[in-house]
Amino acid sequence: MSPTSARTRSQPLVLVVEDYQDAREMYAAYLQFSGFAVAEAGNGIEAIEKTHELLPDIVLMDLALPRMDGWEATRRLKNDDRTRHIPIVALTGHALAGHAEGARDAGCDAFVTKPCLPDALVAEIRRLLEDHRGKADNTGDPARAKTIRKRT
Repeated sequence: MSPTSARTRSQPLVLVVEDYQDAREMYAAYLQFSGFAVAEAGNGIEAIEKTHELLPDIVLMDLALPRMDGWEATRRLKNDDRTRHIPIVALTGHALAGHAEGARDAGCDAFVTKPCLPDALVAEIRRLLEDHRGKADNTGDPARAKTIRKRT
């Protein structure tokens, strides 16, 4: 999927970044069942590469990843003009209060603790996409707002 097709796809694209293949496939299957297009990455470096390539509508980012952890991958995506607007959800087993604050400091827009109910995760994704659409409407960029509105 190219960045151009990101502008023409009809379903919101979720990039699931998770190093445990079984968990990644479970999230992907449920998100597809819930009406999302899904791409997958198994580590932080792959997450950055796929985000640049696909420009997903939202990223679900595990924080404990091999090669580059989710904290650093999030910082890099949020410091890049091409990807800073993409909402990132920290999806992690790190359940301490300080971890949520650290994830937000890294640039995550939301924090969901694993394990979580799939419906709760889908609700959080839809909430963030709706918030993102509202922000795009306020940027004065009608093309971007229209593209985001079509996908949600």
